Amino acid sequence: MNGGLKKTFSTKDALALAFGTMIGWGWIMLSGTWALNSGMLGAMLAFVVGGIMSVFIGLAYAELTPMFPATGGGIVYAYKSMGYWPAVISGLAASFAYLGVAAWEGPAFSSAIDYIVPIPKICYLWTIRGQEVYFSSVLVAISAAILLIYINIRGAEVVAKFQTASTAIIIIIGVIFALGSFVKGDFRNTAPLVTNGSGFLKTLLMVPAMFVGFDVIPQTAGEMNIPLKKIPKLLIVSIFAAASWYVLMIFATCMSAPHSVRATGTIPVADSMAYAFGSPFWGKICIIGALFGIVTSWNGFLFAAARCIYAMSNARMFPAVFGKLNPKYHTPANAVILCGTISVAACFLGKGALEWFVNASSFSVIIMYLMVVLAFIVLRIRQPELNRPYKVSNFKLISILAVLSVAFSCYVYLPFGPSSLVSVEWLFVIGWFALGGLLSLFTKLKYKDLTSAERENLLMEKS
Repeated sequence: MNGGLKKTFSTKDALALAFGTMIGWGWIMLSGTWALNSGMLGAMLAFVVGGIMSVFIGLAYAELTPMFPATGGGIVYAYKSMGYWPAVISGLAASFAYLGVAAWEGPAFSSAIDYIVPIPKICYLWTIRGQEVYFSSVLVAISAAILLIYINIRGAEVVAKFQTASTAIIIIIGVIFALGSFVKGDFRNTAPLVTNGSGFLKTLLMVPAMFVGFDVIPQTAGEMNIPLKKIPKLLIVSIFAAASWYVLMIFATCMSAPHSVRATGTIPVADSMAYAFGSPFWGKICIIGALFGIVTSWNGFLFAAARCIYAMSNARMFPAVFGKLNPKYHTPANAVILCGTISVAACFLGKGALEWFVNASSFSVIIMYLMVVLAFIVLRIRQPELNRPYKVSNFKLISILAVLSVAFSCYVYLPFGPSSLVSVEWLFVIGWFALGGLLSLFTKLKYKDLTSAERENLLMEKS
């Protein structure tokens, strides 16, 4: 045993981790696209609907997390309800989901820096999907990755302080943008308010990926210094906070600039802010918010991915080396380094690979949610006697709505869906699960004498 992780996360820290991870910088890049597809009101409605769908899934987490307040979240729930291999699937899905998003933050970081201060194009490497990759840009991204790896090795307390400060900066800049849109904007810029059903669906298809992040709260459960009964409220509040943020930013973007600016801008929200405030300087200020949005998402997902790998390794579902804690900082340093190395490697693919990572990780998110919803249902049916510090009301209705929410999201990415993964993206997903499955099989055989009860104790970090 490692002695467990330190319990350092406060309520404020956990909320900042979830909210900062969710909002990221998607609103900076995509608010204009959402309004273009659906109109201002249509885009806002899509996020209201998406937020409600996320709440149904969030309620499953809300019941399960106080029941099993241990690092790993869905891994623990799946093991307790369905056993070894469902837990492995849950763990691999969660770690890939988080790593996939973390992987594209590096190129996104370089793009944001380049908007503020152009990065010299030095040492051409290759071209991926029409985007040239230069070592100078890669170096900028790697520098940020190394800083975040260091922060995560230092421990949850440092991660929390960094995340809280960065999230505060995003909020300040977002509020300045929103207030400016009210004062300097023009309601006539918001036209069209709605487009058509097809446009609404285009935006709605993007929405589930924008809410990924509330689920990092269960990953921190083993490091929370929070009363168990507070956790469910924290999960749901984080979803509503993110939904409110997206709706406000869509409104502000549409108020700030006419359709022509939003449709042709390099970075729509930044260009809209510059237009409304009458100076390119304010566009750069907006991008500073984007930079902090990138690092909060990057930091949150790197943190969560490392906890998934650690939880699996500590329970002997993955090579044990990644379950060891740093003796000085008492953090899963090996797991952090593994996840950080993958993130650094992704920097070499440039922004042309962004869509690959976003889509592949989004599909893994759906698998992760599916396993959590199944665990929620199975435990209610098979083990109704378990102590539930928080018990979801209307179990049957919530279960059906949660399953429908997952099914809709899954349909989006399947071959017969409207946004099917392409071959490279399927290669990422299948390759990760195949490699992870083999490592889990090897580990299971290596520790064949480990009983189910012993493994459960390791997952719950009981002596």
